[in-house]
Amino acid sequence: MRRIVEGVVLRETDTKETDKILTVLTKTEGKLAVIARGARRKNSRIAAASQLLVYSEMTLFQRGNWSILDEASTLELFPGVRQDIELLALGSYFAEMTELLTEEEVPVPQVLSLLLNALYALGTLHKEQKQVKAAFELRLLTLAGFEPFLEHCAVCGRKEPEAPMLDVVQGVLHCGNCVLSGRRGLSMPLCAASLEAMRHVVTCPPKKLYAFSLPEEAQRRMADAAEAFSAAQLERGFRTLDFYKTLCRQEEASWQTGTSKGL
Repeated sequence: MRRIVEGVVLRETDTKETDKILTVLTKTEGKLAVIARGARRKNSRIAAASQLLVYSEMTLFQRGNWSILDEASTLELFPGVRQDIELLALGSYFAEMTELLTEEEVPVPQVLSLLLNALYALGTLHKEQKQVKAAFELRLLTLAGFEPFLEHCAVCGRKEPEAPMLDVVQGVLHCGNCVLSGRRGLSMPLCAASLEAMRHVVTCPPKKLYAFSLPEEAQRRMADAAEAFSAAQLERGFRTLDFYKTLCRQEEASWQTGTSKGL
């Protein structure tokens, strides 16, 4: 019996001579392992839909515990992301993080929409990478049950903490001079603007997720805090994130070298 689903490829693994095993996040069936037979064959009709970060309508049939990809029609290729190695690395990090925080065959339409909107924001809207990355990390963790407590200082109760800091291990906000009890953590410095942006990200309607702007320093603080919070809560790193950061460092070094030569 065949069924039709819409989904985005989170991971692709080559197998046998011409096949792939895909990890696909679908709208109605959650995360699925899908066999794409012949996807690596020249002129395969399912080749495009079997690529990382491609969103497609897929016709599947079941064989034992496996879903087999029979036909596919691409809905969004995200060319702006796929044609830029830095954006592709960042999108791959989003996919790896999404795969970790979703379960097999458990529908999570909000997470799927979050991922698709992040890719669209990067490749089509050309939003600032640091802003998209921080917003994606915070929102995904919130949807997965790791929402940080940002309402007020966890020690003195001030609504607007003095020299605000986020303890990324305990996941709570506190004033710079307030000392948290319990497990010792790592606190990242924020500012009024970065704190307000983080509050917006974890509580706003999905369509308003990127409806904010920050000065460069506030954006940097938010990005650093979001990344540290993700690492502390998930207690692991991501190879795709490491690769993305390597590319960013190389680009920055090239830009500085070019500037100095120009001088």
